[in-house]
Amino acid sequence: MALSIFGVMIVLLLLGFPMMIPLIAGSLIGFVSLFGGVGQLDTMVQQILGGIQPASLIAVPMFIFAADIMTRGQSANRLIDLVMTFVGHLKGGLAVSTASACTLFGAVSGSTQATVVAVGGPLRPRMLKAGYKDSFVLALIVNSSDIAFLIPPSIGMIIYGVVSGTSISELFIAGIGPGLLILVLFSIYSYIYAVRNNVPTEPKSTWAERARAIQRALWPLGFPVIIVGGIYGGIFSPTEAAAACVLYALFLEMAVFREMSMRELYATAKSTGLITAVVFILVGAGAAFSYVISFAQIPQQVLGSIGIDEMGQYGVLFTISIAFFVGCMFVDPIVVILIFVPIFAPVVQSVGLDPVLVGTIITLQVAIGSATPPFGCDIFTAIAVFKRPYAEVVKGTPPFIFMLLSVAVLLIFFPQIALFLRDLAFGK
Repeated sequence: MALSIFGVMIVLLLLGFPMMIPLIAGSLIGFVSLFGGVGQLDTMVQQILGGIQPASLIAVPMFIFAADIMTRGQSANRLIDLVMTFVGHLKGGLAVSTASACTLFGAVSGSTQATVVAVGGPLRPRMLKAGYKDSFVLALIVNSSDIAFLIPPSIGMIIYGVVSGTSISELFIAGIGPGLLILVLFSIYSYIYAVRNNVPTEPKSTWAERARAIQRALWPLGFPVIIVGGIYGGIFSPTEAAAACVLYALFLEMAVFREMSMRELYATAKSTGLITAVVFILVGAGAAFSYVISFAQIPQQVLGSIGIDEMGQYGVLFTISIAFFVGCMFVDPIVVILIFVPIFAPVVQSVGLDPVLVGTIITLQVAIGSATPPFGCDIFTAIAVFKRPYAEVVKGTPPFIFMLLSVAVLLIFFPQIALFLRDLAFGK
């Protein structure tokens, strides 16, 4: 049965169907095979509806909506200007500013694709004008967006937390350390690239200009205060923080900056609604598919065939890392999380791994896979946004992928990179 399910799903993917169709088709085949006909399909519907019932999922459309409002308004540009005034004059400073802006915007959006659009749109022309090669610029933007998947609020961590039952608050804070480490590595590489290619520096901003940039960015900097400070100060749950972010984004863009009209708000809400519908269909279909593979004991069969029961913690972590990395090279990250997390959950528990560490590693791996050829979703976002050919977008990615994979390996051997802040915040 397992071969039939995955065979049909692969064929449908190759035929160009959106991922929700193979998921639903695989679930349908599984239910018919397991329960002897279509009479039990009400159970499949129950699983789909049950998959989208957790209250934590409300945070997903909220963060998407807040990010969309900021992207269309002034918040994103003000954050970018703030970073530029402080590091733009350094050697490779424009590239460092781009990576830093991705990190900062990730702290208010949680979406890699929103970060590609919000940061890449204004900074790519400036980097090209400064003398950076487009292949480097595109690779930097696409891979720096991975940091948004780690820095809270991370949509990937929300989905993982819902599927695995892990604390989303703990996951959020565990992503900060790896995210900042990636930023440091990207900044070092940007400096080396600028020196080797003799890229000229930007004019140094005066302290008066920096003061104005800080003043302009004070309002947008309220987002990470709401998210991180609100959650860990015990004021908000992650879901409530998401709702507060939407309210704050509306207040900034409509009342303070006055950059968004009611017509633009309607268009933004419509866009968010469409994206949310797709995400929730995937989550519901993924829940039904997880029920099928769990009931049929497919995870035990697959993992037993590779001898994972005989592996220690390091072996399990490396196996999980490879599975999620390769999976996201071909399929949407949310789908990979929905399918693979239930498969590995029993093994993670049996070997005594910290689910927060596992969630951080999984989130990093799906972020890396999202920016890795052949079918990483962020690559195609960049192609659509910047209107550049596939070969040019992926040409400069190998050094960044190497750095990202290095951080993933470091996380396995030095878990305190992720867990130090978690332990500090939650007294563990």
